[in-house]
Amino acid sequence: MQYIDNIIFVILLVAGFGLFFRSLKEIYRNILLGRKINRTDQPAERWKTMALVALGQSKMGKRPVAGLLHIFVYVGFVIINIELLEIITDGIFGTHRFLAGILGEGLYSAFTAVLEVLALLVVIAVVIFFIRRNFYGVKRLTMKELFGWPKNDANWILIIEFALMMAFFTMNASDWALQQKGVYAVHGNFPVSSAVFGPLFMGLGETALTVLERGAWWFHFVGILFFMNYLYYSKHLHILLAFPNTWFANLEPKGKFNNLDSVTKEIKLMMDPNADPYAAPAEGEADVPEKFGASDIFDLNQVQLLNAYTCTECGRCTAVCPANITGKKLSPRRIMMATRDRVEEVARNINKNGKFEDDGRQLLDDHITREELWACTTCNACVEACPVLIDPLSIIFEMRRFLVMEQSAAPQELNLMMTNVENNAAPWQYNQADRLKWASE
Repeated sequence: MQYIDNIIFVILLVAGFGLFFRSLKEIYRNILLGRKINRTDQPAERWKTMALVALGQSKMGKRPVAGLLHIFVYVGFVIINIELLEIITDGIFGTHRFLAGILGEGLYSAFTAVLEVLALLVVIAVVIFFIRRNFYGVKRLTMKELFGWPKNDANWILIIEFALMMAFFTMNASDWALQQKGVYAVHGNFPVSSAVFGPLFMGLGETALTVLERGAWWFHFVGILFFMNYLYYSKHLHILLAFPNTWFANLEPKGKFNNLDSVTKEIKLMMDPNADPYAAPAEGEADVPEKFGASDIFDLNQVQLLNAYTCTECGRCTAVCPANITGKKLSPRRIMMATRDRVEEVARNINKNGKFEDDGRQLLDDHITREELWACTTCNACVEACPVLIDPLSIIFEMRRFLVMEQSAAPQELNLMMTNVENNAAPWQYNQADRLKWASE
């Protein structure tokens, strides 16, 4: 019976990490639904980009206050969870503050003191974020695409982080009090929890303190497992996916249009007087051109689907979008949210049927409207603003390409321009003989 706590701990640990890795496996499967794309060029530049943007939070500084608070949460929460290693060791082997024996008393005291300061910064930041999100009225955090689950999700994350930090302080303060009473050996330095909760806890008896310390310890451990598995359903997947997302980011100049090989081939045939347009395709070359553009997630590439899962829903893209600012329906953030919603819809279909069965729905029209697509000015402001290098414009490009090349469904103004280019080699409607008259003056 003396090992019952250790057995329960190991069962929870295995179950928690098992569910977590199953979720990661499903996300990986869903990303692979997209078309393959080679983004392994310039590896040195990619590692540098990931280090600066994902790890170094370099793009968060454009909004200094929010950026600093985010760094508090990011650095504090990640470093504090280093203590998870100690919790796991203590839980499996029944030890208490295992790292004290490894690091030595001096280094362990410094370590625990730093954790407490970081935990305090996390608490301050999440409280400010909660007030800012719910009561301050920041426009990009109150837009209609955030109504319902997205807003609740953001609040739940802040509440969970706050609860975990409170459990952390409670665990340390009760542990400190038990150390003062001689129940536990003296290990660590707890400047925040001993100052805030210490006077209150010192008035409690040994039994109450032990229950409090063990309860907070278990709550902190189970809370971390819960948070870890909650990530699959949350926008906070970017905690993990920001790293591969920035590594696989597009390093080409922003807005550079990707040419289709099938179209390039046709143009070369048209320009080559000696080419045989009826010649059989070369070995390994498809006879029928691939589908032009994208109408569903299967037509997007895997990095674009990774983008959708990585989106933080922060709205910085939408806040700088000139179409959105001027009242158009387009919101780059909603483009990414809608893409992820469709991926998840397809995933549920696959989970239910064993493979994808046509559901009569697609990304175009059912999740993203044509009005949104044509409102985009292709200015790349959204791409530049994203703190984790997500590219909503590339999805808009592909869906527009489908509308133009597969359905001939461009707006009248674009059709007129393309007709003029075809007939006059210029977007304006005049005779080719008059093209150079502008220079006569």
